[in-house]
Amino acid sequence: MEFSLQSSRLWEEVVEQTKVAKEKGIDPLLWALQVSSSLGTSGIALPSTELAHVLVNYICWDNNIPILWKFLDKALMMKIIPPLLVIALLSQRVIPSRRSHPAAYRLYLELLKRHAFALKCQINGLDYQEVMESIDATLHLSEIFGLQTTEPAILVVEFIFSIVWQLLDASLDDEGLLVLTEEKVSRWAIKPQEMEIDGHDMYDEKNIAYRERLQNFITTMAIEIIGQFLQNKVTSRILYLARRNMSSHWVSFIQSLELLGANSAALKNSKVLPSEALLELTSDSRIFLSRECKTSSRQKFHAVMAFGSLASSVSLCPGASRSDLWLPLDMVLEDAMDGYLVNTTSAVEIITGLTKTLQAINGTNWHDTFLGLWIASLRLVQRERDPIEGPMPRLDTRLCMLLSIMTLVVADLIEEEEGAPTDETEYGSTNHWKEMKFPRKRRADLVSSLQVLGDYQGLLAPPKFVVSAANQAAAKAMLFVSGINVGSAYFECVNIKDMPFSCSGNLRHLIIEACIARNLLDTSAYYWPGYVNGRINQLPYSVPAQAPGWSSFMKGAPLTSVMINALVSSPASSLAELEKIFEIAVNGSEDEKISAATILCGASLIRGWNIQEYTVQFITRLMSTPVPADFTGSDSHLIDYAPMLNVLIVGIASVDCVQIFSLHGLVPQLACSLMPICEVFGSCVPNLSWTLPSGEEISPHAVFSNAFALLLKLWRFNHPPIEHGVGDVPTVGSQLTPEYLLLVRNSHLLSSENTHKDRNKRRLSEVASSSSPEPVFLDSFPKLKVWYRQHQRCIAATLSGLVHGTTVHQTVDRLLNMMFRKINKGSQSITSVTSGSSSSSGAGIEDNSLKPELPAWDILEAVPYVVDAALTACAHGKLSPRELATGLKDLADFLPASLATIVSYFSAEVSRCVWKPVVMNGMDWPSPAANLSNVEEHIKKILAATGVDVPRLSAGGSSPATLPLPLAAFVSLTITYKIDKTSERFLNLAGPALESLAADCPWPCMPIVASLWTQKAKRWFDFLVFSASRTVFLHNSDAIVQLLKSCFTATLGLNIAPISSNGGVGALLGHGFGSHFCGGLSPVAPGILYLRVYRSIRDIVFITEEVVSLLMHSVREIACSGLPKQKLDKLKRSKNGMKYGQVSLAAAMTRVKLAASLAASIVWLSGGHGLVQSLIKETLPSWFISVHRSDRDQGSGLVAMLGGYALAYFTVLCGAFAWGVDSSSSASKRRPKILGSHMEFLASALDGKISLGCDGATWHAYVSGFVSLMVGCTPNWVLEVDVDVLRRLSKGLRQWHEEELALALLGIGGVGTMGAAAELIIEHFDS
Repeated sequence: MEFSLQSSRLWEEVVEQTKVAKEKGIDPLLWALQVSSSLGTSGIALPSTELAHVLVNYICWDNNIPILWKFLDKALMMKIIPPLLVIALLSQRVIPSRRSHPAAYRLYLELLKRHAFALKCQINGLDYQEVMESIDATLHLSEIFGLQTTEPAILVVEFIFSIVWQLLDASLDDEGLLVLTEEKVSRWAIKPQEMEIDGHDMYDEKNIAYRERLQNFITTMAIEIIGQFLQNKVTSRILYLARRNMSSHWVSFIQSLELLGANSAALKNSKVLPSEALLELTSDSRIFLSRECKTSSRQKFHAVMAFGSLASSVSLCPGASRSDLWLPLDMVLEDAMDGYLVNTTSAVEIITGLTKTLQAINGTNWHDTFLGLWIASLRLVQRERDPIEGPMPRLDTRLCMLLSIMTLVVADLIEEEEGAPTDETEYGSTNHWKEMKFPRKRRADLVSSLQVLGDYQGLLAPPKFVVSAANQAAAKAMLFVSGINVGSAYFECVNIKDMPFSCSGNLRHLIIEACIARNLLDTSAYYWPGYVNGRINQLPYSVPAQAPGWSSFMKGAPLTSVMINALVSSPASSLAELEKIFEIAVNGSEDEKISAATILCGASLIRGWNIQEYTVQFITRLMSTPVPADFTGSDSHLIDYAPMLNVLIVGIASVDCVQIFSLHGLVPQLACSLMPICEVFGSCVPNLSWTLPSGEEISPHAVFSNAFALLLKLWRFNHPPIEHGVGDVPTVGSQLTPEYLLLVRNSHLLSSENTHKDRNKRRLSEVASSSSPEPVFLDSFPKLKVWYRQHQRCIAATLSGLVHGTTVHQTVDRLLNMMFRKINKGSQSITSVTSGSSSSSGAGIEDNSLKPELPAWDILEAVPYVVDAALTACAHGKLSPRELATGLKDLADFLPASLATIVSYFSAEVSRCVWKPVVMNGMDWPSPAANLSNVEEHIKKILAATGVDVPRLSAGGSSPATLPLPLAAFVSLTITYKIDKTSERFLNLAGPALESLAADCPWPCMPIVASLWTQKAKRWFDFLVFSASRTVFLHNSDAIVQLLKSCFTATLGLNIAPISSNGGVGALLGHGFGSHFCGGLSPVAPGILYLRVYRSIRDIVFITEEVVSLLMHSVREIACSGLPKQKLDKLKRSKNGMKYGQVSLAAAMTRVKLAASLAASIVWLSGGHGLVQSLIKETLPSWFISVHRSDRDQGSGLVAMLGGYALAYFTVLCGAFAWGVDSSSSASKRRPKILGSHMEFLASALDGKISLGCDGATWHAYVSGFVSLMVGCTPNWVLEVDVDVLRRLSKGLRQWHEEELALALLGIGGVGTMGAAAELIIEHFDS
């Protein structure tokens, strides 16, 4: 209390001293010295916050005279009072009273210009914390901005932002513009609290004209100071921090600033800052951290790492193409065409995420991004425009990707922008104001990309079977622009070939129609230059009154056989047509239901690209038919729908149809729909049947077998449960299970904000909810669960558990008697071999009675023991190979679903290696000798481009072909099947299992199997040989490495010395495979081979180390083969490595990025999240710590630098592929932990806590490159990193003189690093 009184008396003395000095007219400097001396004598630390309050209170407003403002200025110059606090205090007093005290406002602006920009000396003062806390208390910064912090540097950011904003609102108010803002009023005190009364002025300001001129001048001066804040290298960067971390406030601020720039009359009088300049300053391109690139390595990095637009990057680099930017997308699209891959995730979701990733990393605009999407998907179609025959996805799946999936991806990307929230609180810190202002830019870019796409005629040529559809689309456009309005009925009746005018369409016409159907475009696209070939005056043909087709059906025509055939053979053109068919399938008669199901599974599913997503949804919903309200039966209601369900199941069982469902993300829901069908019909005794309209009779066994076979295609049921395990991430194998499929399906039910915002998730959620709004679990299907557990036990351990006298044992006997009835008559039963039972000889039993009338589940339970008994009997000579194959075929014919259990058993037994091999000699077992050598020659041709040696299949005929007994039995069984539509769905189940089984056996088992099958199916020769060629890599890890090396060599064009040699996507993926090239089977591109091989590689972890090694080897090859020695020497001697041979170095860096892009794609596709996690947490740290052989060859310094950049680009791409660049995917939840550990490694190494063995230039380039890419491409990642780690990284970068990069890192690190960023800005730029 005593101290307070003393302090009060002291300030009274200072006021009195000031009053005397004012009256005597003492020189301001002398006054300042006297005050400083008296305060020092009294023990007051200077500068003094209390004195600042005293002086401002004294001046405002009783002593508002010029000499006191001079006293105040001298006090500031003598550092007696803190300038920032004085500015804060004056802003609260002067700005609201600027109209009654314009001179004071002008003096305040002068003080602002002198002292607000000199921040460095003020943050280094001992009273820094106290001053900023006093400013916070004065201006209520924490309360207004909502940042509850006492960190002084954060308060500096808030202070600068508030001062500029106060000037802005005051200027708007002075010009009558404040009422035009959204808030109408200012959040700052810019108007007096009490009525202003003239008469306080000490100057001649009563002249109204003079005061108006003065006021206009001061307003112009205030606006010019705002411009200074936006232009100054320190304050502009501090304002950038405000923009990133106070985004909702920034939106209001920038709106007001643009309002001022567009409407200010005072700006017209400014000679310093015209309105155009102020508007330019408001753009995001001018408000950023690192305007000047003083750091040479950062300049060099940005010069070569920034992709820019497609055109600009390609123009610098001979040999590069537009497609190279999108190489990962090409690989993902081609990978999705693997018939053995049934993905649980929608291709729309995968490609949308990948597109956003590549758009961010490549730095492309949306025009180039959309163009890249179309080009990649067109390449996918052209790659297999004439595909080879075999049980694999054909052109239908590729066209689905181009015309359905890709347009849905584009639709989602456009909806993401146009459906973005307008509430300011929704804008994240990384959103750009310019994008917010123009929400329809993506749609405009789609239009421009499709217009440019017309220049790619080579990619647009339609495959043969879609020529008619393309021509029809072109004819439709021509008729429209000619003013002739016809419906689809016209084209249903008139053949395009018969039209008298030319309607040559291409794939772009089909793309445009798909976009129009989804409201991405309108019919104005028909008027684009060159889209149609002229016009016509009238229709050449009139439309018949009634013709079978969708138009007449919609008008009420009945579903006659002719109508059904017409609707099956032509796709629906609208959702309304599909909805009517679906309504019939739900509510129609028995025959109508079957007809509607047949129509849905026809052309509308395969070629209905404009409505395909609805077709698959309707089919899925029909397979989950709810219980009718009037149903009273004791059995399942599904039994009444058996004919329709069977038609649906058979209709979608082809390889292409399964892939189409997979691409649309409906595999989990399809599995959920099939499980109850299997449960119900598998539990039925086959004593009832149904007759289809075609006359075909089906039983519960048939319905069950068809459903069960389709269900098993949806996961790799014949594989061991543990495969591809990486680190602590769940294995890929463990995810491909019925439980996982149901888990994914149940996740679609979850309703969240993201689901409502994500168009694709909405679709999946609607389908899942329509079948069952509740989660479904495997426990709901007890019979299926019992079979599945038995299947797992069969794979994991030797078969056991058959107890004599049990129901299962009796079923085993009955099945064996049925299979081997001719052998069993009058002889010992086959079952005696394993069970010791001789009681069931089967003698005298009629053939019909041999077939057990048992539910399918009971039969499946016995099948493993049946097959085991039969195989054991064959091994002991009690059963000939032919009898074994015939018996197994009889079992499979009796219950086709038993083929699945047979596959399961054989797969398990082959892996146990307990059966002796058998000789495929043509007597006991079929012989492959007829074409084994031919298969060998073709395998060599296929692999010719890889440089891999193919092991000899035989040594001069001295070594007979042998196979393990279970494999020999399995292949003998499969070749008994006819290759027709009925057998196709079961061969599609057995085929992949047979190939996988043969591939796991020693070489040359798979070529032998292929030779046997080529004798059976000659038209599948190319497919079978290609399948056999893949197994070369599965038995030799060196061959895999050589294949990977071939991928890099082909992509980079390094097989020829000049760096400009051809490479890229075309060389990597080529033109698919087949015998339609050059009159014979051609070498297959290495990328295609790897994409068809990697899923069978068990030890996938070693891929990461090999890829890193190949990437660094490729960098050396690029640097050394692309630049002559003398150029390399000059590049090393030049200051930044870019002054000499700039184009050559740019070309080299483009190829380095291409190599890194390929490497990242391989790692991500090969092992997904698990392999990326292993790479970042284990492989890369180990690589940096290890000592590598120093490359003393030419250009080693450049090689080290390029190697570091390559690794940085590779790592960021891997992370972006796995986690995305934002937080929209579920995988992004894994990112903080893995990224955090890697950033901790970088920070620890920079701290000196970890010793590195790699080249210092490589490490420097890696760290700076990795951080630069994070800052520029994935800023959301930085927000997930620990603040302390970011500060340590920033410190390490500053030690490398990378101040700009250190600042950029801190600048986007969120509020936690904003203070450190502000201090770095002031220290580094305030000179």
